[in-house]
Amino acid sequence: VTRWMWLRLLFHVDAWTYHYGAESDLTWKDARTFCQTWYTDLVAIQNKEEIAYLNDNLPKHSKYYWIGIRKINNIWTWVGTRKALTKEAENWAYREPNNRLSNQDCVEIYIKRDFEAGKWNDEPCGKKKRALCYKASCQPSSCNKRSECMETIGNYTCQCYPGFYGPLCENVVKCNTFGRLHQALLMNCIHPLEQFSYRSHCSFRCDKGFTMTGLVNLQCLSSGQWTAEVPQCAAILCQPLNIPVNGNFSCIHIHGEFHYQSSCNFKCKEGFLINGAKTTMCGASGEWTASEPTCQGLGKKTKKPSD
Repeated sequence: VTRWMWLRLLFHVDAWTYHYGAESDLTWKDARTFCQTWYTDLVAIQNKEEIAYLNDNLPKHSKYYWIGIRKINNIWTWVGTRKALTKEAENWAYREPNNRLSNQDCVEIYIKRDFEAGKWNDEPCGKKKRALCYKASCQPSSCNKRSECMETIGNYTCQCYPGFYGPLCENVVKCNTFGRLHQALLMNCIHPLEQFSYRSHCSFRCDKGFTMTGLVNLQCLSSGQWTAEVPQCAAILCQPLNIPVNGNFSCIHIHGEFHYQSSCNFKCKEGFLINGAKTTMCGASGEWTASEPTCQGLGKKTKKPSD
């Protein structure tokens, strides 16, 4: 028996095609072996249009057809694509799957049934039905590494992975470049694809004398958004200074009152001398470089003890 006598070919182009065995009925396992031997696998149905097409073009068969879905670890799975059946893609007949015999782990499709045509039903895998196969049009070279080859009826399309777009998925989604950063904020970025694009990764730190609020690491997502806002740097605060008795002070505040790099000069009233440093500065550790001085009065003599 030749291959062409054994099979009935629905249509043949250099694309996704459907095929079925017409000589005898097979168990689900044998049906899959048959499909894998001559074609790609038992059919994996991706949308309602495919179901309608199959129901229109396949001949009616009293025992119906096996399709490539199987319960694996209690999850209905497309065996050819190794993808779990999603809720949106389910096409079960009324009150199915019911697992009535506790071992209904394989699925048939009702072709040209008088009611619920094209719907699915779970069945024991040992039952015999016709094998419904497909030959994939997607090849390793069909799409580039930025896309997934998706089968369609009589053709295929390259669906861009998240983060890429364009006819050939040649474009990469961009994120903003942050604009002008705080003067104390230091940034280091790695761009695996393009500057400030999907998968770019930036790390931040603040210069000495500043503390950072926000995330240290940001990543450009496929949505074109960063994982968080740019972190901010705030100058470290030193303990506020007290006005010395009989004296005063004046300060230059670069980053805020009594913050890092604030410089203060002390002065005593007339008739008093400074006891201590005249100038102090708020350091990167949050400590002043010198303690607050005191003002000591002039002309005060220490009384000598009497003889």
